[in-house]
Amino acid sequence: MRLRISHRTEYRYDAPVQYALQRLRLVPRGGKTQTVHNWSIKVEGAREEVRFVDHFENDTRLVSILGDATAIGIDAWGEVETFDTAGVVGEHRGFAPLWLFQQQTPLTAPGEAVRELAASIGEGTDLDRLHRLMHVIGVRVTYTIGSTNAGTVAEDALMQGSGVCQDHTHIFVAAARLLGFPGRYVSGYLMMNDSVDQAASHAWAEAYVPALGWVSFDASNGISPDERYVRMAVGRDYRDATPVSGIRLGLAEEQLAVSVTVEQ
Repeated sequence: MRLRISHRTEYRYDAPVQYALQRLRLVPRGGKTQTVHNWSIKVEGAREEVRFVDHFENDTRLVSILGDATAIGIDAWGEVETFDTAGVVGEHRGFAPLWLFQQQTPLTAPGEAVRELAASIGEGTDLDRLHRLMHVIGVRVTYTIGSTNAGTVAEDALMQGSGVCQDHTHIFVAAARLLGFPGRYVSGYLMMNDSVDQAASHAWAEAYVPALGWVSFDASNGISPDERYVRMAVGRDYRDATPVSGIRLGLAEEQLAVSVTVEQ
């Protein structure tokens, strides 16, 4: 399937900002599940300082503001051909060792609820247990926009029983690590069946299965990602794979607007 994607991120400030640095992970890379045919990035109100491939193999770019900016606009767009591999991404690549993905982070640190969830999965093959984990998370944590934020940890989302794709992913990764699987967070895009326009990008999890390599699981939709998914970045949690993040100096209030379109 060939998908056309457009992603705009816009920051507006109520006063000039003297310094800000944004980190962009907005360029997909080719692999077993996708071929990138063309991709572009345009930044308004800032200039690119450096670009590099990080230790997770994410295309990463740093941009800084130009002068006393009151707005920054970031556009990423292009076309990607995707393939249905039944969620199998393949062998581990990159400088980050597998054991790093077995280490919990502040956003995935397990408490009593996550430990109970992992213990309830039971026996079976590796894939049986991971698919069971995915479906249980989908049942126990209702997809509810606005019920959590970027700093919500896996334990809290599971305890309250509601969240979004970021929370489903953190819970899955935290529990998979307790079950003995390296786990990682994936940010990217999903072509919806009923809508081209979206309010945000998507996220799902991957677990490393010795016989297969990395295998993807989307607890928000209860499936292993297929040809409707485009991978952008991976990491131990949301903070490692955030599409756009950064710092700024000053007291200006910030307003953020994001728009995404994904279509065949």
